[in-house]
Amino acid sequence: MSKKFLDENFLLNTESAQRLYHSYASPLPIIDYHNHLSAKEIFEDNCFSSITEAWLEHDHYKWRAMRANGIDESFITGSESEREKFQNWCETVPQLIGNPLYHWTHLELKRYFGIETIINKTNAESIWISANQQLALASHSARNLLRSMNVESLCTTDDPLSDLHYHRQLADEGFEIKVLPTFRSDDLFYIENSDKFLSWVSALGEKTDSYIGSINDLFNALNKRFEFFHQAGCRLSDIGLKSVPYVESTIEQADEVFKKVLAGHEISEREVDTFKTQVFKHIGRKNAELNWVMQLHIGVLQDPNKRRFESLGPATGFSAIDDTCFAQPLSKLLNELDYDKQLPKTVIYCLNPKDNAVVANLIAAFQDSDRGPGKVQFGSAWWFNDQKEGMESQLTALANAGLLGRFVGMLTDSRSLLSMPRHEYFRRVLCNIVGQWVDDGEIPDDEELLKSTIENICYYNAKEYFCL
Repeated sequence: MSKKFLDENFLLNTESAQRLYHSYASPLPIIDYHNHLSAKEIFEDNCFSSITEAWLEHDHYKWRAMRANGIDESFITGSESEREKFQNWCETVPQLIGNPLYHWTHLELKRYFGIETIINKTNAESIWISANQQLALASHSARNLLRSMNVESLCTTDDPLSDLHYHRQLADEGFEIKVLPTFRSDDLFYIENSDKFLSWVSALGEKTDSYIGSINDLFNALNKRFEFFHQAGCRLSDIGLKSVPYVESTIEQADEVFKKVLAGHEISEREVDTFKTQVFKHIGRKNAELNWVMQLHIGVLQDPNKRRFESLGPATGFSAIDDTCFAQPLSKLLNELDYDKQLPKTVIYCLNPKDNAVVANLIAAFQDSDRGPGKVQFGSAWWFNDQKEGMESQLTALANAGLLGRFVGMLTDSRSLLSMPRHEYFRRVLCNIVGQWVDDGEIPDDEELLKSTIENICYYNAKEYFCL
């Protein structure tokens, strides 16, 4: 007997899976520990002008899909009206059968607006009217959208130079949902792009009232920003590594490289990696000192389309999965921190699914009791893996090589306040896997075991791990 699309047992293929999801996973609050939401938007409790602003303004996933459907850029990131952009999105959705966007967008309509209409060009007008009528209400303001999804806490992604004004305002006001910053230090790793790098270093000097003429000056100024973020409630850092650098080197050698760049000289690839190695180690040590969690995002091939990069700029939906090998340099970076017992709690996300087994096994080499169970985590299925098959692959790779029961669960990695149903999507996939194991006799049908496993992965592990 066929199932109804998006019914209460969506993605739950056995009675055991259904029991686990409805009894244990579904009622739990959401901890969204990595996203790109705007603290300003939340503090000001914004209301969206339309479903287009809410759905399409910052969503690279949707932009990619519309381009693949032959939609002109003017209807994607261009100057056409919000109504016309929405119409073109609705005309694209029917082509997305099998894509997680098909599930996500329908889930979002259903959960936030109670709209169960199938998205297509014919239904675009009715969806547009109904969604916009609701978005004009106070019930669909930024804060109430978070409340409606039972969000308990979330961690945004922030430049170390940010003043964190709105995070502090939210905390001072006593907003019941924790909105915490994350220290995102990618700009420190762009030394090969000297103009961009030097501009950021100059801004760091101004922000911290520091003279930066050496790598130690750089690290001292950076430490001031670590302390500033810590006082604002930050407990996580993040680094997006296009490639994993490692050169056996000293701080003095890295200082020589830094001074060459300050003087306007070119540096070699080895010198680039020498500097980045020492920067990585400093960030790792500072995370350990503050008892933060260090997140590493690995494997993005950024902006391979030069023509579109030049016309639209970075982060507009043209990135892809890289296939660079990183096991050896990453292991050496982790080893140098671990050797001196300065490896912090660490979450490693890989974008290429071929690397799932690599990461799942590598983290086992650096587990230790010094910072509690599950110290080094295999991060959830990320970006292009953020779909049913990708989640299943990540979960089974982790289960095969490590402790699935210690996994810290899902995140949205999203810029949209309407993305929280991705937690529901993950929880359903998780419960379906575990429920199938129960029905196949691969794990016992022990209610205490199953309840604690599901609840921990969906909520309690993250709450403890991230000190939330």
